[in-house]
Amino acid sequence: MDTRWFRRFGEPLPAACRLICFPHAGGSATAYAPLSRKLSGTLDVLAVQYPARQDRRAEPPANGILGLAARIAEALTPHTRQPYAFFGHSMGALVAYETARILDHGSVPPPVRLFLSGRGAPGPTPDPHDRLTDDAAILAAVRKLGGTDASVLDDPELLDMVLPALRADYGALASYRWQPGPALNTPVTVLVGDADPVVPVASVAGWARQTRQDDEVLVFAGGHFYLSERLDQVTAVLTTRLRPSTGGSSGIQGSGPVGGVSGRAQAGPRGPQTACGAGAAPAAGEPGGGDQRTAGRAVA
Repeated sequence: MDTRWFRRFGEPLPAACRLICFPHAGGSATAYAPLSRKLSGTLDVLAVQYPARQDRRAEPPANGILGLAARIAEALTPHTRQPYAFFGHSMGALVAYETARILDHGSVPPPVRLFLSGRGAPGPTPDPHDRLTDDAAILAAVRKLGGTDASVLDDPELLDMVLPALRADYGALASYRWQPGPALNTPVTVLVGDADPVVPVASVAGWARQTRQDDEVLVFAGGHFYLSERLDQVTAVLTTRLRPSTGGSSGIQGSGPVGGVSGRAQAGPRGPQTACGAGAAPAAGEPGGGDQRTAGRAVA
């Protein structure tokens, strides 16, 4: 793998499904180090390192969301023989989606599943939370979302280090205009916090229109960065959908034999798909399992 673009925080697992993680605005590959450690020995986890941050700080940012997705797709294309999935959070969900669109229309196998977290579905109208005009507005938004330690934002030297990446990413979001096109041939799992201040749960339903395969929505307790508090539950979702099924409990707290899930996952009418070409999709009764055609939601 191109180590400029893809970073590891554990040992490679060439026989496992590969999970490629896309950071949020202003974020870096290291944001996924905790998730990588949780998935060690189960999935082959890589995190994307965007230009204009950390050790790539001297590089110019990519040309918008579509330009960034095109460069990632190019770097990834030689390494798509091993089954792989995408996980993207916030801006990373949008980059993962556009990268999947590029690969879906190419000559390589597309991702086996798309995990889209903390981001409403794209549409003809730009998201108002993406159109921030200056540094003050960007920093106010970052504080509201709570994904960056306040001590970083209050320290002038540290702020000088993170601001270029934030400017580049919010500039890319402001210029992004979704273009209609064929739906993906990839199943989609959408994850969202029930108290997210900028992504209402209702706003993620539109992701179902972006795939011809199955889709589901999983709602977690928490805000925009629910992932840091619900890491075990998110890990269980990822492993359940991407590794071979062995029967029994899904491993998700509140599901299967260990409890009861409040509500049900919203699944598309096409039914579940096999993950990574080896494992079965979750069984009926698990979040996202079976042929659940009701407009419910899973609460993890």
